[in-house]
Amino acid sequence: MKNLLRTAILLTAALAALGGPVPTSTAQETDPPSSPTDAAYHYSLGTMLSLDGKLKEAAREYEKALELDPKSAFLATELAGLYVKMGDLDRAANVCEQSLIHNPDNAETFALLGSVYLFKKDYEKAVGAYRRVIALAPKSYDTYLYLSVIYAEQKRYDEAVGTLRSLLAEDPRNVMGHYYLGKIYGEMKLYKEAVAWMEKAVSLKPGFESALSDLALLYEIRNETARAREVYGRLIEEHPLRMGYRLRLAKLEIREKKYPEAIQTLEEVLKLDSRNREARLTLALAFLETQKTERAIDELNTLLASAPNDHEARYFLGGAYEEKKMNAEALAEYERIPDASPFYGSAQVRAGYILKGQGRTAEAVGRAEKALAAKKNDAALYGLLAALYEADGRLPEAEKTLKDGIGVAPQSTDLRYRLGMLYDRTGRPDDGIREMEEILKQEPDSPEALNFIGYSWADRGIRLDEAEAMIKKALALKPGDGFITDSLGWVYYRKNRFDEAVRYLKEAAAILPEDPAIADHLGDACEKAGRPGEALAQYEKALKLKPDMKGLKEKIDNLRVRLGTQK
Repeated sequence: MKNLLRTAILLTAALAALGGPVPTSTAQETDPPSSPTDAAYHYSLGTMLSLDGKLKEAAREYEKALELDPKSAFLATELAGLYVKMGDLDRAANVCEQSLIHNPDNAETFALLGSVYLFKKDYEKAVGAYRRVIALAPKSYDTYLYLSVIYAEQKRYDEAVGTLRSLLAEDPRNVMGHYYLGKIYGEMKLYKEAVAWMEKAVSLKPGFESALSDLALLYEIRNETARAREVYGRLIEEHPLRMGYRLRLAKLEIREKKYPEAIQTLEEVLKLDSRNREARLTLALAFLETQKTERAIDELNTLLASAPNDHEARYFLGGAYEEKKMNAEALAEYERIPDASPFYGSAQVRAGYILKGQGRTAEAVGRAEKALAAKKNDAALYGLLAALYEADGRLPEAEKTLKDGIGVAPQSTDLRYRLGMLYDRTGRPDDGIREMEEILKQEPDSPEALNFIGYSWADRGIRLDEAEAMIKKALALKPGDGFITDSLGWVYYRKNRFDEAVRYLKEAAAILPEDPAIADHLGDACEKAGRPGEALAQYEKALKLKPDMKGLKEKIDNLRVRLGTQK
C-alpha cells in the first residue's frame, strides 16, 4: 500500500505544481501595461508563448517581468511553475526562495516551494515549507495530505497520523483525509484502524473507486473474505470492463479453494477479453489445482499459440505434462525456456529431477552443470547439482557444490540444511550441527534445524535435556511430523524412559509406516520396555523394508534365541 500512497500524493502535488498556485492578485498586477517595458507586458507575452508550447521563450519573458517587478509573488510563482514544467527544479526553487525574501508570509509561494522540494526528494525542506503553509493558511487542505505522505515515507507515522487528524479537525468530512488515514494505518499494519478509516471514506463518497479497491484488499488481509468478495462484486458491477477486479476476485476464490467459482469468474473475463494473458494463465493454474490437467494443458497451449515467448506459461505447461506422466513432453517444454528467462533455473531443476527419476543421472548432471554455468546466482541449481552428485556417489563434489552455493546465497537455509545433512551422512555430525546453528540464527523457529540438532545429541546420548527441549519446540512448530515424533521417542529412549519412548515411537510408526529406521527404533524401545514379542515384530518389519540395514539381523537372531523361536 505504501507505493500507492506515495504515487497518489505525488501525482496530486505534480498537478498543483504544474498549474502553479495562484494567490490573490492586486490591482497593480492586473492593470493593463502602460508601455512595452511594463512587467505586465512581458507577463502577457510569456503567457501567450506558454500556451503555444514555447516554454523557453515564455520563461525569458517571465524573467523580464520579474526583473521589472522583483517583489511580485504572483510573477515569481508563475515563473517557478513554468520552470517545473521545463524540469528545471533548481531554478524553480531558487525563484521561490528569492520571492519569500520579499513576501515571507505568502502561503502560495511556500506551497509551490514545498512541491518543488518534494519532487527533488528533499523531504526535510518540503516538510518545512508545508508546515509554513498550514500555519499561514489552515484551510489549505491538500497541504496536510502532502505533509502526511512525506512523514509516512520517512516512517514518521505518528506525525503523519497527527497531521491528518489536524486536517479532519478543520474539515471533518474531508474524504481524502479519511482515505489517507486508512492508507497510512494499512502501511503501519494496523489493519483494523485502516479498515475503519477506509470505510468512512467510502461512506462519505460511496462511488470512491480507489477507496473501495483498497478496502477490498484490507478485507483480504484481515481474512474477511466474504466482505472482500462483496466489495469486488460492487466494483465489478460499477466498472464491468475493469478486468483487474475480476482477476482479484478470482485469485481470492482460489485462495479460498472455491475453484468452481474462480473458474467461472475467469471464464467471464475471457469472454470479455479473450486475449487477457493473466486470466488465461490463472485459469490454467486453477485447472491444475483441481486435477483437470488436460484442460490446463489446453489453456496453456492456447496462451502459447499467441505468445510463444511466455516462459512462465511454458514452465507451467511442463509441470502439467509432468502431472500426466508425459515426461518427454515436459522435458521438451523445459528445453524451450532460454537461459535469459527468469524461469530457466526452475525449469532445469524440474528437468534434472525427471532425468534422475529415469536413471539418466549422468545426463541430468551435465544439464545441471550447463545450467549453473549460465545462472551462477541460482541457489536452486546448486541444490539440484549437489543432489545429483550425491545420488551418483560423488560426495566431495556434492559438498563443494553446496559450499559454493552458500557462498553465492549465504541466506539460503535450504542449501545449509542440505550441507548439514550431507555432513551427518558422512560421519561429521558436529559440522552438521554447525550448519543448523547458522540456520537458527536466521530462522530461530526452523523445526527442521531444531530437530536435527536435538536428534544428533540424542543419538550420541549427550545434552539430553537440551535435546528434549529442542525437539519438543520443533514438534510444537510442526505437529504431527513423523520424523520429529521419532526424535522425541528416541530422546526418551536415551533417557531410559522406555514406556514414553514406546508411546512416541508407535505414534511415529503410525505416521510413517514404511520407514525402516523408525521401526528399528521402536523395536529397541519395545525390547527395553520388556515387550520382546513386539520388538521382534518391529525388527522383522524393518528388515523387510531395508534388508541391508546394519546390525538388524543380529538383533533379530539374538531376540529369537531369547524367545526360543530361532529358526
